[in-house]
Amino acid sequence: MGERILHLIIKEFIQVLRDPRMKAMIFVLPVIQLLIFGYAVTTDVDRIKTVVVDSDRSVHSRRLIEGFTSSGLFSVIAYPESDSEITEDLDRGRAVVGINIKKGFAEDLLSGKHPVVQILVDGTNSNDGTLAMNYAQRIISDFGRDDQSRDLVNVQGRAWYNPDLKSRNYNVPGVIAIILLMTSLLLTSMAIVREKEIGTMEQLMVTPMRPIEFILGKSLPFAIICFIDVIVVSFAGMAWFKIPIRGSLPLLLFAATLFLMSCIGIGLLISTISKTQQEALMSSFFFYFPAVLLSGFMFPISNMPVPVQWMTTINPLRYFLVIIRGIFLKGTGPAELWPQLVALALLGAFFLLFSVSRFKKTID
Repeated sequence: MGERILHLIIKEFIQVLRDPRMKAMIFVLPVIQLLIFGYAVTTDVDRIKTVVVDSDRSVHSRRLIEGFTSSGLFSVIAYPESDSEITEDLDRGRAVVGINIKKGFAEDLLSGKHPVVQILVDGTNSNDGTLAMNYAQRIISDFGRDDQSRDLVNVQGRAWYNPDLKSRNYNVPGVIAIILLMTSLLLTSMAIVREKEIGTMEQLMVTPMRPIEFILGKSLPFAIICFIDVIVVSFAGMAWFKIPIRGSLPLLLFAATLFLMSCIGIGLLISTISKTQQEALMSSFFFYFPAVLLSGFMFPISNMPVPVQWMTTINPLRYFLVIIRGIFLKGTGPAELWPQLVALALLGAFFLLFSVSRFKKTID
């Protein structure tokens, strides 16, 4: 048994590594995807196009405007003279934020009243609009605290685990998990169906090799390749994006192994039920996109309808995202992550065993 599996593993490595395009897809493409997605997948907003109407034209109003421009979050592109021009700039998409400082702003401030600053935000993109409004309110609040420090409570906030509140620190570990899912799924989904297309499946079927040996021989090479990808992509994320890894690297690799069991099991299952590589590719993407959407990567699972939340319990990516983000950002250990580790182990065992049973039926 061991000898037959070993020969099949050697065959798979030779078949994969002799193709330059395949080597590039396995080892180079994941790093390129990490760099592209790492920059593209972010919810941080800066240099927001802003127009300002300063009807007060006082020292205090100019200092408030300076607070916006010096923050790096807002880029003032125009200083219109009237309120209607702000509305026109927002309607035409020339600006995202409009700041209207009414006349008497400095007088109200010095007399102890509460001056009003109108902030108009283009809410077409709800995420950008919400962030822009929060940024503006924070700058105005800081300005008011500096000018009226008496009788005010000095509130100091501190963000744990991600002090700068950079969304990239949160998203890049998730991108690593998604790249790992896509790579392992595509490689393994083509494994068995490729044998069918090139005509070598019949030769393997007449050998004394059992289904479990065939599955192991097909899955172990891709598991090793994907395991190397985990290390390469993780270190690339830490080196390029300066993402800290506060937890245990061996725990991360162990969790990645459990996650790969599920991904490889699903990929082999797709490969056993597909007749052509094109069909296997389409089936892989049919699973991949719902898995990403229902993983909590972009949308919180707690905000989903209850039936959909139950559907996510069979999604291995859901559990691995919790693990990889916890290890990278929080330094969490097995005591906190054991529910996710157990879930990945159970799902991996189920999908691998089911793919073995399905392959047996295919031979019959």
